[in-house]
Amino acid sequence: MKVTIGFSTCPNDTFMFDALIHQRIDTKGIEFELIMADIKELNDMAFAGRLDITKLSYHAYTGLLREYVLLDAGSALGHNCGPLVISKDTLKPTELKDQLVAIPGKSTTANLLFSLAFPEHTNKKVMLFSEIEDAVLKGEVDLGLIIHENRFTYKEKGLYKVIDLGAYWESTYDFPIPLGGIVAKRKLGSEYIKQISNLISQSVQYAFDYPTASQSFVLENAQELEPNIVKQHIDLYVNKYSINLGKQGRAAVEKLFEVGIAKNILKPSKFPIFMN
Repeated sequence: MKVTIGFSTCPNDTFMFDALIHQRIDTKGIEFELIMADIKELNDMAFAGRLDITKLSYHAYTGLLREYVLLDAGSALGHNCGPLVISKDTLKPTELKDQLVAIPGKSTTANLLFSLAFPEHTNKKVMLFSEIEDAVLKGEVDLGLIIHENRFTYKEKGLYKVIDLGAYWESTYDFPIPLGGIVAKRKLGSEYIKQISNLISQSVQYAFDYPTASQSFVLENAQELEPNIVKQHIDLYVNKYSINLGKQGRAAVEKLFEVGIAKNILKPSKFPIFMN
């Protein structure tokens, strides 16, 4: 059987999925047709129903529960890995007013966390995540909401951290930070979905066991090629929750949905978040 699978060019995704895509593990006769895009594009393609399996922002997933179900494998979820708000000048979080903030997509979890922390702040501009730092430097926007490799490069460019939204989430709710997960179309059927989830878990474990195997795939797709930054990126976003969410990981996702609904940012759904 052939299915489409989407994930980003970021090192954490290419590291996790290398073994699956390049058949370093036995894929049990399943052929994966790869589509690579940034997280905003992946979210948009999921809303259009174009992908069978895809990396998805947890924020976007809240609007797609009818069509997709979350897998236990492949998530970006952990500690000290949340998005940052940056500026050209030093600012305190309490000093944020009506400044224009660049965000990496309306349906990104970064935007959801920003909205939880600053519910009254609505002056936003959607930009490609890799262009946000330069937009702040050029004065095109006042603030930037950064994700991925930019966490490791903004200081070198003379930019300042206003707030770490991951730290805000962890200190406020005492849960790991749920950023993105892997979802599959419900119509694929529960048994088939479980098989795919297991294959992704095996692929992540293979990446941990043989960390140099994915090196060429990671580097040929990375935005930032400095080896130390690539390694930091992988270490930050790929962890035990990527192999399996477990009880704590599932509880973190449930908490994100619960808080978003309570604050009228997200809409409740009758469809279950997880596979049974």
